[in-house]
Amino acid sequence: MPILDQMVLEQKTEGKCWTPSKMIHRLGKEINNPDSVYYWAYKNDIPVFSPAITDGSLGDMIYFHSYKNPGLVLDIVDDIRRLNCKAVFAKSTGMIILGGGLVKHHIANANLMRNGADFAVYVNTGQEFDGSDSGARPDEAVSWGKIRMDAKPVKVYADASLVFPLLVAETFAHQASKLMSDKK
Repeated sequence: MPILDQMVLEQKTEGKCWTPSKMIHRLGKEINNPDSVYYWAYKNDIPVFSPAITDGSLGDMIYFHSYKNPGLVLDIVDDIRRLNCKAVFAKSTGMIILGGGLVKHHIANANLMRNGADFAVYVNTGQEFDGSDSGARPDEAVSWGKIRMDAKPVKVYADASLVFPLLVAETFAHQASKLMSDKK
């Protein structure tokens, strides 16, 4: 709550424009805990976009805070412009989509603006027949232009909380092995 109070004050006195990504950046700074991914995102100036930031505990806190100290405004338009521009002006893009739904849509749609992502990996348990966004296969995104036609997208049917750490570990293990052999 004190952080939200400070954000309202900065908005009112300095004209600060808050977006979900700027709020997450600020929270990463305030957390000051090396165990937090948001701390490292803050330290390395990596934006974290969360179009559904109000869906969950943080949204509840913002709601309760709005009665105690009203006036906090989060500009989602600025974030969607920033996210889309990052995709549009990138040399190449890749998507690692864990789960689906709103976040998958925003990332894939940003890549639509640049004629598709160059790489895509989906990790979820969604099946095509259930009609969910998670269940949609990469070829559906290719048909929309969200993934390039010449890309080789992959969908892994598995629980992302189990598989993603293995993918990351294998990626870094390969890089570490390469670095070690280069030093010899």
